[in-house]
Amino acid sequence: MAIRARVTRTQWRTLVPAALAALLAVLVQPIGVQTAAAAPAESRPTYSYGDAIRESVWVDTGIDGDADGGNDRVAVDIVRPREPARQGRRIPVIMDASPYYSCCGRGNESQKKTYDADGRPVQFPLFYDNYFVPRGYAAVLVDLAGTNRSDGCVDVGGRSDVRSAKAVVDWLNGRARGYTSRTGGAPATARWSTGAVGMIGKSYDGTIANGVAATGVEGLKTIVPIGAISSWYDYYFAKGAPLHDSGPDWLSDYVESPEARARCKAVQQRLVAGAPRTGDWTPLWNERDHVPDARRVRASVFAVHGMQDLNVRTRHVGQWWDALADAGVERKIWLSQTGHVDPFDFRRADWVKTLHRWFDHYLLGYDNGIDRAPMADIERAPGRWSTDRVWPPDGTRATALRPRTGQEPGVGRLGLLPARPGAAETFTDDPKLSETDWAAGADSPSPAKAGFITPALRKDLRLSGSGSVTVTATPSTTSAHLSAVLVDLGPATIRDYGDAGEGITTLPERTCWGSSTSGDSACFKETEPKVAEVGRTVFGRGWADLGNYASEHTGRPLTPGKKYRITLDLHASDHVVPAGHRLALIVAGTDAGLIDPPASTPRLTLDLARTAAHLPLVGGAGAFVRATAGSPPRAAAPAETPGRAVNAPRAARIPSGSDR
Repeated sequence: MAIRARVTRTQWRTLVPAALAALLAVLVQPIGVQTAAAAPAESRPTYSYGDAIRESVWVDTGIDGDADGGNDRVAVDIVRPREPARQGRRIPVIMDASPYYSCCGRGNESQKKTYDADGRPVQFPLFYDNYFVPRGYAAVLVDLAGTNRSDGCVDVGGRSDVRSAKAVVDWLNGRARGYTSRTGGAPATARWSTGAVGMIGKSYDGTIANGVAATGVEGLKTIVPIGAISSWYDYYFAKGAPLHDSGPDWLSDYVESPEARARCKAVQQRLVAGAPRTGDWTPLWNERDHVPDARRVRASVFAVHGMQDLNVRTRHVGQWWDALADAGVERKIWLSQTGHVDPFDFRRADWVKTLHRWFDHYLLGYDNGIDRAPMADIERAPGRWSTDRVWPPDGTRATALRPRTGQEPGVGRLGLLPARPGAAETFTDDPKLSETDWAAGADSPSPAKAGFITPALRKDLRLSGSGSVTVTATPSTTSAHLSAVLVDLGPATIRDYGDAGEGITTLPERTCWGSSTSGDSACFKETEPKVAEVGRTVFGRGWADLGNYASEHTGRPLTPGKKYRITLDLHASDHVVPAGHRLALIVAGTDAGLIDPPASTPRLTLDLARTAAHLPLVGGAGAFVRATAGSPPRAAAPAETPGRAVNAPRAARIPSGSDR
């Protein structure tokens, strides 16, 4: 099903009378900004960062996750301008709740929190504090339960994780208790806060933002999830096929503080028991699936994701976007060519400018037009972007493309016409081969894959959103995993997402984004695109355990020789296959480095008459006809397409350890 664009409830929200918007802007504008009848264009750096208040508060989460007889308190480090506090004026909050502040660090330079001899916070990782505090915001960094200076235990997206951050939103709105120390201590209030909160974060941090928004908590005005998870089951499994060689217990142990690790063994065991490696859905995953709760989201959402993110794959942003659209949530999206990379490191100047406008609008109430700007920014080539008014674009239709046999085994055709009854292709799972191997041999017969290719295109063909591939397969063994990938066959310059930098190169030069102190610099290393000249580009992926043919949530042993029908969900993307290139669909077994192999090594026979790819084509079937009209039946390209492939996929075990 293609991703849909909807703006119903949002449009009503944004149609606030102009006079009210102007009044709100005047009431909350920083000192030094001139009062005017119209709302200011943007907040200005009028406050002293060096003189800002730096403090720590411990907020009561209302739960006892570590079973020590008392409610857990989570540590909240705050930096806020001193001037508004002196005059009794309130300010909004930019918040990043993370498990990584002491174990692993944040950002391209893996920055950690630091403290002075008295325990007061000194360094706040990333640029949010340096840039936004002088502009009249507070920066609030939350240690999730069980990490750094917080009580409790990490439960990897569960109740404790989400309550860690939600309780802070409640405290900022006067609904929860805070204290000046981890144990005992005087009560601490947030009378300096307007209660308007924007949550931001990459990977695990952005996942927490999704989870808190899905509670519908009052006061959370916007979230900016970057490369974030929307359902933890889909982080570890794809319709029963294991995506990583570990479960949530490994991640919990990785990020917990040493003292939490010692006291949280019972929580660890519950994670082990609740997340079996069979791939079956258990009650544990219900608590960690935010997609059904998108209807409760009150906040606007600015989602950012790398289309080649092979850690937190684009299924997460795709299904979250669909659910938010159905709920009428106001939203915006950036999709880059990178892997698991922060936009600060692939489009820095534009990112800071856009994020500034976003927070000014949703937290300060400025009518700066960001809510009326194009909904989507898509990276088409390294550093070259296009925009869309809505995303996916109007006219995008799920279009059935069907595989047919060709003149050589394993090298078939892809088009609108169905295969004749009885047509089949056969391959044997080879767990050593990956999608890059299959793509490199798209034009060659291979016992390890079945490939289907269009003729060379006469016009560009754009795919935008999520698709699916439904296959009917007969296995030779009692277990089988399946992969389906879409490949653009033709030369291109792309970001080298298979490199260690996942599409960026970090430079020694630094640029500064805000104000600095001796302990917290606003200057960060610059980056540039890491590019590769390739002859083929994999841009769509999906996986499944064939044993989940009858249920997405429960697998069954297969009967050798029996036909099974299953749908593989292709993860969201936006890609233009240029004129002169060809579009390929490849169906194979284990995608090495991205899914684990099955217990056996099956031979699979595809019934082509009952197999089809439903792809989100901009312009639908008509666009495909126009793109292929008059093309020769065989590809107008040599069997050996020039250029190399990117590196083979690298297995990723956590949603951002050292955070690129």
